[in-house]
Order: sequence, then C-alpha cells, then structure tokens
Amino acid sequence: MALVEKSKSAAQPLLATSVFDKGNFPFKCVTEETPCSSCFDSSAPPKPLLIVTPTVTGTYPIIVLLHGFYLRNYFYQDLLQHIASHGFIAVAPQLYGYMPPTGPEEIESGAKVINWLAKGLQSLLPENVVPDFTKFALSGHSRGGKAAFALALGHAKTALSLKFSVLIGIDPVAGANQHCRTRPHILTYEPQSFNLSIPVTVIGTGLGPEKKNACMSKPCAPNGVNHEEFFYECKPPCAHFVVKDYGHMDMLDDDPPGLVGALSGCMCKNGTGPKELMRKTVGGIVVAFLKAYLNGEDEDLVAIVEDPAVSPAKLEPVEFIRA
Repeated sequence: MALVEKSKSAAQPLLATSVFDKGNFPFKCVTEETPCSSCFDSSAPPKPLLIVTPTVTGTYPIIVLLHGFYLRNYFYQDLLQHIASHGFIAVAPQLYGYMPPTGPEEIESGAKVINWLAKGLQSLLPENVVPDFTKFALSGHSRGGKAAFALALGHAKTALSLKFSVLIGIDPVAGANQHCRTRPHILTYEPQSFNLSIPVTVIGTGLGPEKKNACMSKPCAPNGVNHEEFFYECKPPCAHFVVKDYGHMDMLDDDPPGLVGALSGCMCKNGTGPKELMRKTVGGIVVAFLKAYLNGEDEDLVAIVEDPAVSPAKLEPVEFIRA
C-alpha cells in the first residue's frame, strides 16, 4: 500500500539543498516567432517560443511550461532560467495572444508545439547541445496547468509524437468553481482517478483560494478546482507542496511589462514577501522533482519532503505518496 508522508517543519534543516539557488550551468535565452499568417514555413514552430537552454556541450532533459490564462511566456523568464541553470532545456510556448481560445483549442495548440519540438527543437539550440526526448517533462501554471494535465490524460485530438516522463502542475486551476469549469472536464472528484502512469507533482499556493479584496468577486484559484483537487486525483508516485504565504501569480517575474503584466499583479491576492523567494521555492521544487524522476538523483527531493524548512518560502503542507 502506498504510504502518505506529511512533513512538519523542523527548527533546523536536515540538509541545505542547492536546488533553491541558480545552478552552475551557463544558459542563454532564445526566442522564436511564428511566420506571418500569409507566409508558409514548415520548419517554423506553430506558436512563438521562449527557450532557455544550457550552453555547455551535453545532452539535456526537456521541460515544457504552458503559461497561465491570458499571460505571456516571458513573464516566467526568471523561473525558466532557474530551471535551465540546473541542466534542463526549458521551453515556454505562447499558446495564444489577446483572444484566449477555448480549452480544447488550447490543448490542440499545445499538442502541435510538442510534436514540432521532436523535429524542430534541435535547430534552435546551441551547437553541441542535444535534447534528450526520453526525458520529457510537461508542466503548466494556472489554466496552463489544467491544460498540461489534459494533454497528459490524452484529451488532445492530435496524436502526440512524444511521451511524457513527468507532469508538474503549478497552482493548476480547472475553472471558476465546480459548476463552471473549462473544457474538457478532467476532474472527477474521485481519489486517484487520473489515468496517469507517470510521476506527478502539484505545487499550490496558500493565498490562491482567497479573494484579492472585497471588490473582487472571485479568487484566482478557487477551492474545488485548484491544486488540492488535482493532487487528490493523482495516483502515486505523486507529491504536493503548498507555498503557504504566497499567491497565484507570485511565481511570475517582478513587474511584468505591458498592460497584461500590470493586470497580472492586481487580479489575485499576493504574498507580502519578496516574489524572488516564491520563484526560488517553485524553481527548487521543480528542479528537485526533475532530478529525482528524470536523472535518478532524489537527494534534494527527499530533503525537501523530510524537512520543508530548507525552502526559502514556507511550505505547508507537504505530502508525498510513494509508489
């Protein structure tokens, strides 16, 4: 039987882990736009891409991050750089512009990007940097987190040419409430009901279920459709980390540019601490999980689960269900 471990913070960390700091791999950012609508270039990606890649010669695992509702992929640049600096190729597509698509359309766009990566990613990487598609992680934030789960569950009509090794949801949200969810409806409200055979981690926020203020009618990550329900429906091995004192948008870069960037900072309840600590925490958890399940190096993940006090931001609760 699977064992559920719930951690309690200790006064002194058992192990100081470096995953919460930037790693030692030098990296570079690559942006690739799609061709104009009247042009045809079969070698171009179907959607604009932001890629953060190590530059040192080697073969590296890949992680794809799907952005949240109405957000821009470059709002996650610091988080992507954190992950890449630990030896991972991070890819963030811009799935849509100023007109958000339906849920199924968003999933189809994600599927097309993933299929393009199998044949086109290499051409955008530095010389002697090789993507290892046998170690392929899918992740997403907010509505993008829900889209990542939907893709992993096989809801895309487009057949996928790559298999996912790991799934990571960063404060995933499936709709406004249980009765108003985005399609496809993937939540079943039954324990361990997701038909997934890969390791999953869900990172939630303590302030996501709270309204920004009395003037806001709804929270950004409502109970019943947020991280708690996603984790509840995961099969082992799976993990759940809640960043207690931070909100739904606090893993984004400081002061994202433009009108959308300004709106991202005022729609959801935010933590009062530096957002850098939130990004370090989320980045560290993602890196620890990738190292454990893609590279077979679980020391950092074990350290965080056994003693959440190693995290820059408070983690409560922390749950890990072993296979």
